[in-house]
Amino acid sequence: MAKQVAQSVTDKWPYWQARSARILRVTLTYRARQMTVRNSTTPSGAPLPTGDIHDFDFLFGRWNFVNRRLKQRWVGSNDWDVFPASLVCESHMGGMVNIDQNLFPTQGWSGMALRVFDLARRQWSIYWINSANGVLQPPVVGGFKGDHGEFHGDDIDQGRPIKVVFHWTRLGPNAARWEQAFSLDGRNWETNWIMEHTRAT
Repeated sequence: MAKQVAQSVTDKWPYWQARSARILRVTLTYRARQMTVRNSTTPSGAPLPTGDIHDFDFLFGRWNFVNRRLKQRWVGSNDWDVFPASLVCESHMGGMVNIDQNLFPTQGWSGMALRVFDLARRQWSIYWINSANGVLQPPVVGGFKGDHGEFHGDDIDQGRPIKVVFHWTRLGPNAARWEQAFSLDGRNWETNWIMEHTRAT
């Protein structure tokens, strides 16, 4: 699967970029294999959610969204940064892969989400890349049940191992909500980033 994703990212590049494309493909493949999720359950012990290859069809196209992100994590703060953004989401490989590029004009950086659907496990792996550091982050894994998607993973924040959960909520054809929460113990969660999406007209 990792090899297929890397191929889809680079297979349309011009011939003169072929060597660079091969290098990027190998790098993406290696990183994706490194980031295979080891746990098959959520922190509560429940199996990781499963989903469908069409879970993210609602997101294809152009969106504007408002971000609310905690200024400080782990201190019980309720002080939020609020800032605008936009994204374009595209489908690849018959819907098995989708990529969206996020622009944050007031923040000085951009981001890209890469989502890959595992046909055998019926689960999505979601990877994030921030232009501020160029690092492919460890994935969160899961799927949708109805209009709610739940995705779990592990990461490091401020030097400490943490649990991560993404919540996606479909709010009809032209609106959606995304939330990110962190936990140190898998029981107590702090929501630290919320995005309210509206389809661009």
